[in-house]
Amino acid sequence: MIERYTRPVMAKLWSAENKFKKWLEVELAVCEAWYELGEIPEHALKIIKEKASFDIKRIDEIELSVKHDVIAFLQSVSETIGPESRYVHKGLTSSDVVDTALSLLMREAADIIIDDINNLLSILKDNALKYKNILCMGRTHGVHAEPLSFGLKFCLWYSDMQRNLERLKRAREVISIGKLSGAVGTFSNIPVEIEEKVCKKLGLRPEPVATQVVQRDRHAEYLSALAITAASIEKIAVEIRHLQRTEVLEAEEPFTEGQKGSSAMPHKRNPVGCENLSGLARVVKANLMASLDNIALWHERDISHSSVERIIIPDSTILIDYMLARLTGIIKDLQIYPEKMLENISRSYNLYNSQRILLMLTEKGLTREEAYKYVQRNAMESWRQRRDFKELLLSDKDILRYLTIEEIERAFDLGYYLRNIDYIYKRVFGG
Repeated sequence: MIERYTRPVMAKLWSAENKFKKWLEVELAVCEAWYELGEIPEHALKIIKEKASFDIKRIDEIELSVKHDVIAFLQSVSETIGPESRYVHKGLTSSDVVDTALSLLMREAADIIIDDINNLLSILKDNALKYKNILCMGRTHGVHAEPLSFGLKFCLWYSDMQRNLERLKRAREVISIGKLSGAVGTFSNIPVEIEEKVCKKLGLRPEPVATQVVQRDRHAEYLSALAITAASIEKIAVEIRHLQRTEVLEAEEPFTEGQKGSSAMPHKRNPVGCENLSGLARVVKANLMASLDNIALWHERDISHSSVERIIIPDSTILIDYMLARLTGIIKDLQIYPEKMLENISRSYNLYNSQRILLMLTEKGLTREEAYKYVQRNAMESWRQRRDFKELLLSDKDILRYLTIEEIERAFDLGYYLRNIDYIYKRVFGG
């Protein structure tokens, strides 16, 4: 099941090879900027651009000795260039390269996830329209409340995901930041023009004021957008899990040919996909806490954030990419049972009309307290006797003093609960 939704593009994005490619992209952009300022000869730049490459095995070999990944990377690159490598990394500190490259990677990851959300939005809208006029029982506290459109569930999730999309777009902009200002952010050994030129070339904005690093509140905002998206996915998954309970069974996640639900019980059809999503959401939400802890670093920088980010940023983006793809598949093939919805509506003996009767009585002149007493009395008797609420009302002399039989009958029209659905849909989807 996991392989079906694994996204090779996101996995490749966070590969070691692609990370080093981004580091090299930043280094080459810096060399070009130095050339434009007349600090690197044209022939040297040509050689650097033609020859610069790296070997991952060689980087690993060097790192065993130097215990520093950027130095190992630079030594591997230098070995491919030759003497002109003296111009590479000129005026930079490691974080200039690592943080700027990380911004590029996070921006690309955001683009993938934005596409994922747009795909999910399309499926949610289709289902919202498809099930717009299908009635199901609304539940508060898990208890029958009043009927609503089943399509409204998809409409709600669509609106949730729209907000997630906007949050992620904002986070993408917040993280689209480059930093090439040296060891403590003061441009002590590099002209300010280098940062401006490189950031423009890479499509980034310079960090207005930096230490040795891009400030980590940016990364925390990005992880926050992912965590809220994970929580929204979990919200949908939990609802589907409840709807699939045997006692409810109004919807069921896809169950493919050959699939088995239990090693012991052949009859089982379990909501394993949604349970999987609920579990993975916990990981993404927990990663946000680690990101928040990364904001506070010692003075102009320590390295406590680095080891954490190597885990939480790739893991969170990979997980959200997977979770959105899997949820989209579940929603697309979700099995819906309208007849079961009507059956469940009937289980509450028409008690869902209690508010309508209450309001009708107050419109006839009763105080709310008096009306509530009459209605609740009949409602509790309906539960105890398992009798139809309407039948009890039609035999209650206190009720019949204020409401006619025709008025009571009219109050039990199920179509009443769909009369404002078009208004809600227009607010969500437009005209």
